[in-house]
Amino acid sequence: MLGTIFRTGYLSNKMPQGLYIHIPFCRQKCLYCDFYSALYAEGLAGPYIQVILKQIQRLDQDFSSIYIGGGTPSVLSRDLLNKLLTGLKKFIKKDAEFTIEVNPESADKEKLKLFFDGGVNRISIGVQSFDDKKLNSLGRIHNAKQAVETIELSKKTSFDNTSIDMIFGVSKEDLKAWKAELEKAAGFGIQHISCYSLSYEKDTPLFIMREKKEVMPVDDEVTSEMYQYAMSYLPGKGFVHYEVSSFSKPGFECRHNLNYWDNNSYVGLGPSAVSYIGGIRSENVKDVKGYINRFSKGMNLAISKEELPPVQMAKESASVKIRTKEGIGYDWFKNKTGFDFLELEKSVLEALAGQGLIEYNEKGIRLTDKGFLFVDTVSSALL
Repeated sequence: MLGTIFRTGYLSNKMPQGLYIHIPFCRQKCLYCDFYSALYAEGLAGPYIQVILKQIQRLDQDFSSIYIGGGTPSVLSRDLLNKLLTGLKKFIKKDAEFTIEVNPESADKEKLKLFFDGGVNRISIGVQSFDDKKLNSLGRIHNAKQAVETIELSKKTSFDNTSIDMIFGVSKEDLKAWKAELEKAAGFGIQHISCYSLSYEKDTPLFIMREKKEVMPVDDEVTSEMYQYAMSYLPGKGFVHYEVSSFSKPGFECRHNLNYWDNNSYVGLGPSAVSYIGGIRSENVKDVKGYINRFSKGMNLAISKEELPPVQMAKESASVKIRTKEGIGYDWFKNKTGFDFLELEKSVLEALAGQGLIEYNEKGIRLTDKGFLFVDTVSSALL
């Protein structure tokens, strides 16, 4: 188990910097979501949190960031949340970032105060939209009023680092509607906004509805206009566009996600969670009951493990780092991987530059505005 790796000091120079804890419960599955989750049941959540607490006890190193995600972490009862936060106290350092995701329908005043008192210093709210019709079309179970109330409540609870998620490109949405959404989002005095283009993931209800012509996707050109508008509008409101989907006030970039984009190591606890330690990537079983049973029997919780050769680790570093606004510095890449970036990736750089997707000089490369629109193409090419 992961705790054994840490206690033996395995690859101590590459100890995990981020800790992710997956809370795999929701009151209702959203139509677009392909992440693993299960319907919330106290009888299942209780034993699950006990397993997570036992795993936490075995970890014996510091983390620069802790992230509790889901699923819907705020769906847990106050008692279970208190137990989880108490178990994490040993990792709460003054300079560590501690994020928890909440949804408006399950984040009340008492829970937010519990988070604040328990050491959480960053709240991420799954708003997605301030339009009730749009929320309904996504299968969300909160309304716009609840979204606004949760944002205001986070501020009243003294959180000074609040993030919200927004989705654009929903069926029947137009640029005018998206502009109104962004204007409202930017007006709350929050520190971070993530903007995601709706994707139709295979086998999700929304994907099936599209296949049956029950919903019509927004035209790609309109979706591109929406994204480009966010790239121009939010910086004008004081937000830094520091990663493809992420905008923050200066100094409020999500450190946990930056750890991923720097391709640093991390630990993932919970079903479907991924860990990446010393070039070894493993993924846990995607079933909460199976996760509990495997742990109780002392079995390996990972269902897949892959050890990456150095050159593949280097290419993966390039493929994720290119998502950031700063791009890839040659010196950074050399220090990080031991490889010369231009030698490793020269075969694709000219092609990407010729398509207007990247620009580069003697210090490094970065995405162009067009490149941000086609970041998956660039990332795949580097990989």
